[in-house]
Amino acid sequence: MNKFIEYWKKYNREIKVGALAMISIFLLFYGFNFLKGVNIFHPSNSYLGVFAEIPGLEEQSPVYIHGYKVGQVEEINYNFTLDSAFVVEVAINRDISLPEGTSMVIIADGLLAGKAIELRFPAQIANQQSPISNQQSAIINQIPHGSYLPTAIQPSLIETLENQLLANINAAVSDVDSLVNDLHAQLEGDHLKAAIANVEQITDELTGVSAELRYMMGHQIPRIVDNADTTIANLNAIIADVKSADLAATVARVDTTLDSVNALISDVRSPDGTIGKLLYDPSLYTDIDATVVSADSLITDLKANPKRYVHFSLFGQREKKKK
Repeated sequence: MNKFIEYWKKYNREIKVGALAMISIFLLFYGFNFLKGVNIFHPSNSYLGVFAEIPGLEEQSPVYIHGYKVGQVEEINYNFTLDSAFVVEVAINRDISLPEGTSMVIIADGLLAGKAIELRFPAQIANQQSPISNQQSAIINQIPHGSYLPTAIQPSLIETLENQLLANINAAVSDVDSLVNDLHAQLEGDHLKAAIANVEQITDELTGVSAELRYMMGHQIPRIVDNADTTIANLNAIIADVKSADLAATVARVDTTLDSVNALISDVRSPDGTIGKLLYDPSLYTDIDATVVSADSLITDLKANPKRYVHFSLFGQREKKKK
């Protein structure tokens, strides 16, 4: 003990400087890794992924599983002589085991931020509604530390919109180019001249129609208006005459006339009236029929014995002369 005290007194200053240097080195190492996002007190597992391109991905970029940060990008190595030039190494917490089929996807870390890595489990595991039990976890094959994972790149929202916008711009430019070509073809052909000639013809016809309309408005329309005014005045006069006429007396006279006609028709239909007797009395028909029969007999006899009637006529004349 005395020797230790003597040694401490002799090398007290050197021991303090050495201890301070070791503490400073440890703090520097810890602070450097802390700034890099590495927790030296929490061990991690490393996994690799090969990419043809890594747009915006950097070392110390976060690594997520279902949106939860589980690690970071540890190192990015590249060899541009290969088609897939980039080898990305990620370090995740050692207590997380990755099942077979897990893929490494580059995603956008926010709307305007950089890129990040997302570890995506297979569909049959990602769709599990309840936590995986220890028994199920033992059945699922785990990916060993340092293995290569399948890779993919998911475009961000801005990149998707940019691609859609570029596609729409390309389509619009193509349509404009086609329109310009069509217009150029129309200008080079005779279509434009024919269209101009048609426009000039239509303009001339419209000029003629306009002149006719002006003449009509200046000469014919006033006459039509005057005639309409005269017609309206005559109609007003007729309406006034109709209003001033004694319609009641006219209707009364018409009723009287209709009564007379009805009385005449009644007399005609009555068998006691003069016309009714002519229409309904059979004796008149009989007498007329007898007269017709007698006249027919006389005519027949006259045709058969004309001399008799001639002799009678001559004899009558002689008698008259003697007297």
